[in-house]
Amino acid sequence: MPEAFVVGLLGAESTGKTVLAQALAQALRRSHGLDAAWVAEWLRPWCEQHGRTPRRDEQAGIAATQSALIEQAARRHEIVIADTTALMTAVYSHIVFGDDSLDATAVVAHRRCQLTLLTGLDMPWEPDGLQREGPHVRAPVDARVRRLLDAHDIGYSLVLGSGEQRLQGALQAILHHLARRERSLPPAPAPAGGARRATAPSGLPAAGSSPA
Repeated sequence: MPEAFVVGLLGAESTGKTVLAQALAQALRRSHGLDAAWVAEWLRPWCEQHGRTPRRDEQAGIAATQSALIEQAARRHEIVIADTTALMTAVYSHIVFGDDSLDATAVVAHRRCQLTLLTGLDMPWEPDGLQREGPHVRAPVDARVRRLLDAHDIGYSLVLGSGEQRLQGALQAILHHLARRERSLPPAPAPAGGARRATAPSGLPAAGSSPA
C-alpha cells in the first residue's frame, strides 16, 4: 500500500479551516468511498486544558504533538486532512514572540503533506475565545505563511469562497492530486476487507491545470 495522502490546511485564524477539514473528510468518505480522516488542531484542547494561550517555551511541544497526531492518523487511514500543521505554530511563534527558531523543524514536518491548502482571508473574522488574537493579525499571519511556503518551495492551492463553493474548490484540488498520484503508482491488488485504495473519479482537471 502507498503511504497515506496527507493534506495540510494552513491559514490565518477565522478562515474556516476546522469546518473545511471536517467537511472534506466527510465528503471523501461519503461521496467518493475513500478512507479519509481529519486531525483536529491540538492548540484548541491545549488552551482549554490550561485556560490560557501557550508561552514561547511551550510552542515547540505543541508543534511536535500536532505532527505526531498527523502521523498517527496516517498510519491508520489512506487520506488524512490535517486541520493545521506545525508550520502554523511556527508562524504564530514569529508573529507573537518574534521567534523563528521553530521554522526549520516545522518546514520539515510540513513536507509530510502531499498537498497544502491555504484558506484565504475572504471570510469575516469571528471571535473564538482563547483561540484568536483578533482580525488585525490575519493579514500578517497570511503573509508569513506565504513567505515560508515560497521560501521553501512548497506549492499550495488557495481556497476561496464560502460554504459549498469553498468545499468544492478544496475537494477538487484534493481529487486532482489524488488522480495524479494514482497514475504514478504501479498496479496493485485490491486490499483485504474490501477497502478501496484512494482513487479519484473521472472528469477532473488535466494534470498541470489549476486545481482550485
